[in-house]
Amino acid sequence: MKKTSTLFLSLVSFAFSVNVSALDLNIATVNNAHMMEMKALTPAFEKDNPDIQLKWHIYNEGSLRMRAIADIASAGGHYDVVTIGLYETPIWAKRNWLIPLSPDSSYDVNDLLPSIKAGLSYQGELYAAPFYGESSMLMYRKDILDKANISFNKRPNWTDIQNAAKAVHDPDNEVYGICLRGKPGWGDNMALVSTIANSFGGRWFDMDWQPEINTIAWNKAVNFYVDLLTNYGPPNPEKNSFTEILSLSRQGKCAMWVDASIAASFLTDSTQSKYASLWSYTEAPYQITVNGASWLWSWALAIPKESKNVGAAKKFISWATSKDYIKRIADKNGWANVPTGTRLSTYNNPDYVKAVGDFAKAELTALNGIDPENNTLYPSPYSSVQFVTIPEFVSIAGFAGQTIAEALEGKISVKQALDSAQKIAEREMRRANH
Repeated sequence: MKKTSTLFLSLVSFAFSVNVSALDLNIATVNNAHMMEMKALTPAFEKDNPDIQLKWHIYNEGSLRMRAIADIASAGGHYDVVTIGLYETPIWAKRNWLIPLSPDSSYDVNDLLPSIKAGLSYQGELYAAPFYGESSMLMYRKDILDKANISFNKRPNWTDIQNAAKAVHDPDNEVYGICLRGKPGWGDNMALVSTIANSFGGRWFDMDWQPEINTIAWNKAVNFYVDLLTNYGPPNPEKNSFTEILSLSRQGKCAMWVDASIAASFLTDSTQSKYASLWSYTEAPYQITVNGASWLWSWALAIPKESKNVGAAKKFISWATSKDYIKRIADKNGWANVPTGTRLSTYNNPDYVKAVGDFAKAELTALNGIDPENNTLYPSPYSSVQFVTIPEFVSIAGFAGQTIAEALEGKISVKQALDSAQKIAEREMRRANH
């Protein structure tokens, strides 16, 4: 009896010591499906790394950005790993807010897609590792377009999209010609509107950093966007962003959708929609130029300078963004549900290509076709596509998104929207001494 009690106490003592010695790794991330899947695999990571306990801080996109920048700018040190994007990474790295990752050879940095890797680097060093990446692309119901004798054998322009939307628009049966983001925000409607403006020959700034939001090109682009959604989109398009349009598409209400390529992994989930097998994919539309007609984005994991657990943070990031992690998701949920847009090896995997069909080629073509250095018809002073990597961009594009949403509602004209956005942009650039 005494030996049994002694053994029991020893086991309790051992368990307690293991629990006490495990450090807490605080991770701030966004509440989308791929990130929630990463969180669900916490037990797998902790089993392999018993000295680390993952503590998750889950926010919507807006809250994540506000909390992360507030903490990192004040050197708060509340997070060891933060989820950031292509916009934040070079700005924060330049401000010395991030730890360079310097992954070892087993991570295979050269397997990362060049455009994504370049966007997450600063002065040749990787400061954030991509969890998933995306371009924008055209997703369309082939069955609906076939009935109207419409096909996209080559990359369509926006006029082609307008003609197709007009031909298949059937609001009486709740089938809308096209669904596009209308909800205001620099990462919402402006992600799309920026690429439309680029393709119409517009740019955010000229080479002297003077705003060009109310130019002829921008007016043509935004008038086209407003007319397209007003005539052939769903009701109240100013309320729709990714989540709302995904829901409409799963319900069979969208004939076409131009948005993030990551949407395809949700559209093709047959447990969520009876229309899952009917979608096809091609590159995002352009108008007079393909420069900047498709956006480029990645949600990535980075380490704030004030993290007290840098070693553990690097271990976690390497695990979560590795080839092995992608295979783990494939084994658990199928290859059609893995995070994409990060590694060449994913697109070279025959199991993945078989699972997703023409989407694999369309997404890789889009991602490889993006050149952030040649992002507009005329030269620009910035190296990015749907955003500009300056701190002032958030307020400039945020205001532009709000005024364009008001134009979409019919509250103001497109010209009034763009003139107001131009004035705010000029004010912000004066304040920044650009």
